[in-house]
Amino acid sequence: MSTPAQAEIPGGPFNIATIGQGLVFAQSLPDLAAILKGAGPQRTNGGAAHESLSAVVQAPPGTGKTTLVPPLAANALGATAAHRVLVTAPRRVAVRSAARRLASLDGTALGGKVGYTVRGESHSSAETIIEFLTPGILLRRLLHDPGLEGVAAVILDEVHERGLDTDLLLGLLGEVRQLRSDLTLIAMSATLDAARFAELLAADDAGSPAPVVDCPSALFPLEIRWAPSAQPRMDQRGITRSFLDHVADTAATAHAAALSVDPSIDALVFAPGAWEVSYIANRLRSARQHAAEPNSAGPHDSAEPSIDVLELHGQVSAREQDRAVSAREPGGLPRIIVSTSLAESSLTVPGVRLVVDSGLSREPRRDAARGMTGLVTVSTSRASADQRAGRAARLGPGTVVRCYEQKTFAAAPAHPMPEIAVAELSAAALLLACWGAPGGVGLRLPTAPPAPALAAAVEILGELGALDATGHATDLGRTLADIPADPRLARALLDGAPVVGAKMAAEIVALVSGDGRAPGADLSALLSGMRSGRDPGSHRWSQAVRRLEQLLRKDTRNGATDKAASPAAGPSAGAHPRKVSAAEGVGFVVGLAFPDRVARLVENAAGQQYLLSSGTRAGLPAGSSLTGHEWLAVAEVSRAQGRDAAGTGAIIRSAAPLDQQHAETVAAHMLQDSVVATFSNGKVSGRRERRLGAIVLLSTPAKATPAQGREAVASAVAKEGLGLLAWSGAADQLRRRLALLHRELGAPWPDVSDAALLQRLPDWLGPELESVAAGKALSSLSLSDPLRRLLPWPEASRLAELAPETLAVPSGSNIRIEYPEVSDDGPPVAAVKLQECFGLAETPRLVNGRVRVLFHLLSPARRPLAVTDDLSSFWSGPYSQVRAEMRGRYPRHPWPADPWSAPATAKVKKRM
Repeated sequence: MSTPAQAEIPGGPFNIATIGQGLVFAQSLPDLAAILKGAGPQRTNGGAAHESLSAVVQAPPGTGKTTLVPPLAANALGATAAHRVLVTAPRRVAVRSAARRLASLDGTALGGKVGYTVRGESHSSAETIIEFLTPGILLRRLLHDPGLEGVAAVILDEVHERGLDTDLLLGLLGEVRQLRSDLTLIAMSATLDAARFAELLAADDAGSPAPVVDCPSALFPLEIRWAPSAQPRMDQRGITRSFLDHVADTAATAHAAALSVDPSIDALVFAPGAWEVSYIANRLRSARQHAAEPNSAGPHDSAEPSIDVLELHGQVSAREQDRAVSAREPGGLPRIIVSTSLAESSLTVPGVRLVVDSGLSREPRRDAARGMTGLVTVSTSRASADQRAGRAARLGPGTVVRCYEQKTFAAAPAHPMPEIAVAELSAAALLLACWGAPGGVGLRLPTAPPAPALAAAVEILGELGALDATGHATDLGRTLADIPADPRLARALLDGAPVVGAKMAAEIVALVSGDGRAPGADLSALLSGMRSGRDPGSHRWSQAVRRLEQLLRKDTRNGATDKAASPAAGPSAGAHPRKVSAAEGVGFVVGLAFPDRVARLVENAAGQQYLLSSGTRAGLPAGSSLTGHEWLAVAEVSRAQGRDAAGTGAIIRSAAPLDQQHAETVAAHMLQDSVVATFSNGKVSGRRERRLGAIVLLSTPAKATPAQGREAVASAVAKEGLGLLAWSGAADQLRRRLALLHRELGAPWPDVSDAALLQRLPDWLGPELESVAAGKALSSLSLSDPLRRLLPWPEASRLAELAPETLAVPSGSNIRIEYPEVSDDGPPVAAVKLQECFGLAETPRLVNGRVRVLFHLLSPARRPLAVTDDLSSFWSGPYSQVRAEMRGRYPRHPWPADPWSAPATAKVKKRM
């Protein structure tokens, strides 16, 4: 796509020449400057104003776009501290790193002209002109300031990653631009999909796409090596440890070889998740320690230099993250940085010239059937694999070692799934409702939210009292949207504070919504680690707790907790118990947030199986300190296989103990007391059951009513299928005739397929179901009369005409018509002795002439001689050959040369 003619680089608060020295994107700055020049500052009434413009920057990772585009936009748009430039990056570490780098190149202190804001941490001031922040922070600002007053431009970085928050920002900012004629929007992508975003950034549906600024690749020569493991990467339990050992050993060997050539080379190893990162890092450390021991045997020479193994993922502290993405200190040890996809595209790690890629990623997936959402391990997309590989060749010639086969790369998906297509959407749906666009209606989103996931999210929000009947946010919904947590956790914060205390409620919500990993799935153990400061994420957790406490105090002043406790507000409203103990508090608050995940231990089951109130079963990790607890409040459950899943296909990732009293309190809306009837072994039996969702609390014998008995029989038939009924020949024939009429004529002739009949059981089999419930045997039912209840009137009077049971042939016989199976679209068949059809020239038709009868013309021994639905053609042609072959074999039967005029007969010649 063409761009305006090149323009001079505008001056302003940032020295672009100094900042861009040595950065590849500097050569593309004139093109972008020419676009932004059209929005150049015009002074009106003493203030700066400019025409709303948009642009897409397409540049490979490492070219410097994140460093150069914000200051260029600030200069071109006349940005000031009162009219600043906002830059979003998808991860906290990327936000901090980008801000620090730009401030360093600008020669100013962080928090001055360049600042950043992430959850729980802000380094910006009244002097800040460029502010880096996460998409989630900007979304919440938009809800409070829909016009983004005081913002000259918004730059969305890494839009190609298709994060949910970034996709939502694209839609919301499109509406803001319609209200703000002076707001500039720039989207930056590291992959070749800029055209799609250019269409989205058009001024309106009929507008021209936004201009695209390209940049040549910054990559040096890159060598690709393939080093697949002899063992499988995955088995039914997940990633195999043998594969992780292979990745670690491959990284150690490749890095040692690289250091022998150039001691300045650092390595970057990609693993799918935090646990795998720690496992690989620990193996690398152990290998180095073993190699350094005297007389040790192994692949590493003790004379090799020591290395520094660093971890980079969301669960390590901000300090450790920043250390991993910073340059090696002068005289520092060679480094191996083991990272999740966090280092894939939004960060350039200095010194990295070697990448070792596991080829695995974690992506969110929603299991609608089980009501579970979580991260699953998948093969890395080709686009992501290329992003990872590119990390090795940004600073000089590099090497990527892929720990999988080349054919695996070729079979991988081209791009990762957009998060909006696979994630749980309750938080997104609430934000859209608060914005005034329920479900995203009217917004130009890159991908529309899937209808089933959106409907599930709206149902959850309705139960929380966050949405009104029109789908817009209630006052309580707006309060929940202000809390930086899942809406269910936000509601639990408000409901739980009066019971467990504001501080403890804040601690638990911060714990569950954070990145911490519960040891053995025990949230209480994780809470203990956070409180003591032993956990690496304790500082960030403490900040989140203080922030939530502040929100609680504000909401208490505004009466939000009163709204939360109103009887109509949601599932956990109303029946708060007495104050609960500290030991019970974690499970109580988690149960308030996720009442559908309250779980009870399944007796006599293999392993530690728990049944959730939603009906899902899940296993508990072996050795968990939660083992043996009868009740749990589950915060996270995900799909899994292997021993820990205990044969359920799911595993509990984080939970806390609960007792039955508190389980019934937090999930009070799921309590049911009813008589349940079942039909088994030909008998209906009833039991009075007290249930908490799918969990049976109490069951005693009880007498079922006739209606309950009928429903029990109907449920059994629906479950087992119509094969449970005894179909007589007459009933089966009638059903087949009706099926043909429905196929050819449609309504009002009834659909008699299995699915349709099961759906309408009460309509046609109701009285018979009641008789079975009263003791009559299913096998004794006559189904012909029940089927006739489905006949439409007055059309039913033509049944025998449209689909007769028999067909009269010239011999005088009435031949039974065999209609096709209900699920078969074949023709009706008449099997008849050939001699009985002499003189029948036209093939009979049924259903108002729509359907020909297929004739099976038989020998005297009742064996097929011909199959045809065109008798005229048969008599004129193939009959002569049949006659020649059969007249000698069956001499007692007539085989006339002229079948047209010969008398039709079922008899032998001497009896004619």
